[in-house]
Amino acid sequence: MTGDTLVTPALLRMNGGRPAQGAPLRAARWEPDREDQDLTHAQQQDDYREDVLGPGYEVRTLPLRPDDEGEVVATLIRSTVPGGSRRAVLYVHGFVDYFFQTHLADAWHDAGFDFYAVDLRKYGRSLREHQTPNYITSLEDYDEELDEAARIIREDEGHDVLVVMGHSTGGLATSLWAHRRRGRGIVDALVLNSPWFDLNASLFQRTVGTAAVHRIGTLRPRTVVGRLGTSYGHYLHRETGGEWDYSLTWKPHGGFPVVAAWLAGVRRGHAELSRGLAIDCPVLVACSDATSNPAKEPARVSSTDVVLDVAHIARRAPGLGRLVTVVRIAGGIHDLTLSPEPARSTFFTELARWQEAYVPASLDR
Repeated sequence: MTGDTLVTPALLRMNGGRPAQGAPLRAARWEPDREDQDLTHAQQQDDYREDVLGPGYEVRTLPLRPDDEGEVVATLIRSTVPGGSRRAVLYVHGFVDYFFQTHLADAWHDAGFDFYAVDLRKYGRSLREHQTPNYITSLEDYDEELDEAARIIREDEGHDVLVVMGHSTGGLATSLWAHRRRGRGIVDALVLNSPWFDLNASLFQRTVGTAAVHRIGTLRPRTVVGRLGTSYGHYLHRETGGEWDYSLTWKPHGGFPVVAAWLAGVRRGHAELSRGLAIDCPVLVACSDATSNPAKEPARVSSTDVVLDVAHIARRAPGLGRLVTVVRIAGGIHDLTLSPEPARSTFFTELARWQEAYVPASLDR
């Protein structure tokens, strides 16, 4: 423990984003206003509308069951690039994050897939004024929007192959969801980009600290137990010398406060994953080849994962299911899609090679 927190900033620095090297941004950084966040109920039902990314992207709001804070929604984003395919990808972001990585959508389009993303409840496009940002108490809460997104993509929009791609916390959530939905033909392949499989912390923090977080989460669920470091965000964002442009309202450099019940829910997910899962589709797990601490080695923020311990990822990956491929990207950062070159291209090359080998062609179901 450090200071008055149960979780140190070094333990929880999370998520990020940028476009392919030399490619123009599709939109300047956009900050949400109230009109964008407080849509009428009619708009929240079935209508797609233009997204904040501008032409080429549409969004649809997914009403969800309310919780103790009130109304809850998620947001389904789709690319409208002409072409059309029976195969689709659903991208799920990480903590303090949202979908803005349009070059990722382009890469999947080039491989012959339609592209979708979801902003989970209380993140990005789905965050409402009355809500605690990013707050849930169980990762199973996300099953509702993941189920609905998959239903829309498959049943309403006619896709018969679905690849789910999760980053960081989204990689943990989608792994557990795919395990719970096994045998139903929902997920045909799972891609995990630096999935959050354990705390990047000492054994003491992962054991005694976790027990304390569980107790605090029960008694005082919104108690702040940690805060995020700013090094990763500063490295990524264009305003501080990085390559990527995104909303600092939805993805601030220092993140949002880490609260006890949220972290306890994540730790329960970690414990479940550590016991082994039975995901019944091919899984690609990709991560950097190295981890570093930016407080001690600031120069390595551009070539290592400064958020997670990649050894945890590699060690736990084989327990996901029967067909798991692990790829280590030399020089990759936490969000491999945002890595500097040549690591970024290496990741996309490995992703393309894997999907050609393991993702089925369009099926007749």
